[in-house]
Amino acid sequence: MISEYDDLDALELARLVKSRAVSPAELVEAAIDRIETRNGDLNAVILKMFDSARASAEQVDTSAPFAGVPFLLKDLVSKVAGFPTSNGNRHFAKLPAPGDSEHVRRWKKAGLIIVGKTNTPEFGLTPYTEPELFGPTLNPWDTRRTPGGSSGGSAAAVASRMVPLASAGDGGGSIRIPASACGLFGMKPTRGRTPLGPFIGDAWSGFVVEHALTRSVRDSAALLDAVQGPDIGAPHYLPRHSGSYLDSVDRPPGRLRIAVSAKPMLGDTIEQEVLRAFEDTAALLQELGHDVVEATPFVDREPFALAFLNVLAAELRADIEEAASMAGVAVRLKDFDASTGGMGLLGDALTAGELASAQRYLKVAARGIAAFFETHDVLMTPVLSRMPPATGALQPSAAEKKLIRAIGWAKAGWLFRKLGIAKHLAAETFAFIPWTPVFNVTGQPAMSVPLCWAEHGLPIGIHFVGRFGDEETLFRLAGQLELARPWSGRKPPICCHR
Repeated sequence: MISEYDDLDALELARLVKSRAVSPAELVEAAIDRIETRNGDLNAVILKMFDSARASAEQVDTSAPFAGVPFLLKDLVSKVAGFPTSNGNRHFAKLPAPGDSEHVRRWKKAGLIIVGKTNTPEFGLTPYTEPELFGPTLNPWDTRRTPGGSSGGSAAAVASRMVPLASAGDGGGSIRIPASACGLFGMKPTRGRTPLGPFIGDAWSGFVVEHALTRSVRDSAALLDAVQGPDIGAPHYLPRHSGSYLDSVDRPPGRLRIAVSAKPMLGDTIEQEVLRAFEDTAALLQELGHDVVEATPFVDREPFALAFLNVLAAELRADIEEAASMAGVAVRLKDFDASTGGMGLLGDALTAGELASAQRYLKVAARGIAAFFETHDVLMTPVLSRMPPATGALQPSAAEKKLIRAIGWAKAGWLFRKLGIAKHLAAETFAFIPWTPVFNVTGQPAMSVPLCWAEHGLPIGIHFVGRFGDEETLFRLAGQLELARPWSGRKPPICCHR
């Protein structure tokens, strides 16, 4: 067993494989050992693929950038032939995939060995990972708290050193939220940078993009080098980046004009610990020679949040109907989690005109936000407005769940909207994540960088947003920050015992 496994990033593990200092089989067994001993405390991995991983370890291409490195897949979007992609849903959990997603094919070609799949909220809806089907994933830094979502299972697994990196997707902050909550690096690439096909044409009206959660900046950059580029029929076409993201990590970013703002875009409060971390990072940027100015793009909070909510509600209704259709049953609210069902009720009550109006509003708003980046290279904000809350704290209350079920039984989705239940639940969610969803709408690259820790030991990620298509600047800045304030030596308590 490789003793340094917990301390090395993916590229270093691959280097050991290439030098024959360690075999892919040994790395797979190290990952399996940690999943078996640590997952019971966290519930991060919900599907073990150990037999196929062991078989894959026998036929590794040692010229691949991540040769022999164990990898976990978020159990949403990404499909592996013969295994289900549950999406946190009872119906999909029973359906094996007919083939590999293009992204999965590229991850495998890069040398990664898939050892399992990680927990996610149903259809990736919430910024916490507590599906009724599999139960909640817990934060390895404090198991009373959420690791965030929707890539909470992947984040908990990487932070607890089960694997050095895991796949993640981001439709409203779902890479950046758990990266912040679990002390990881999380890059959300530009819309269209990574593939989503062939089984999905688009996801959440273009809000969703897939990538990974990593412990080092260079792992994220090298992985994006390996998998970037459009797949056949992609609705959002973005040409391959001509340079190397990995090389950019070691190149100084130069003097950047960085706008900083702690003013919540979709909420109205921020905790003092988060504010202190934000201010500390702004000072660090100045020390590094950047031009730091207080500024933020304009977002009209209420209409933006309502439009985002309406688009998601329509998408969730489509997910619900697709799941029921695939299972060959009628849509029944009891087959879905309360949050999912409630959003589905709202989606069922929307008119086609309301959905089109919401989409039009967001596209116009995105143009206005893009104009802000004509005069600023990067925007810095917090990722979250407060520390990760206790498990269950963001769930609908028992009374709200009961009301959602009753409205669903009566098939009265219009009542769900009239009572303002959805707006109330959305307001609570946006209060926790008042920045991240904005940049899913615009499609810009954005990242969470683990630069700060609270006094009680919880990580606090800082959010950086770049121009559309400009991941390179973000990687160069992240490399500079990682050098100035290294975080790789920090480990959650669970890593100190077996």
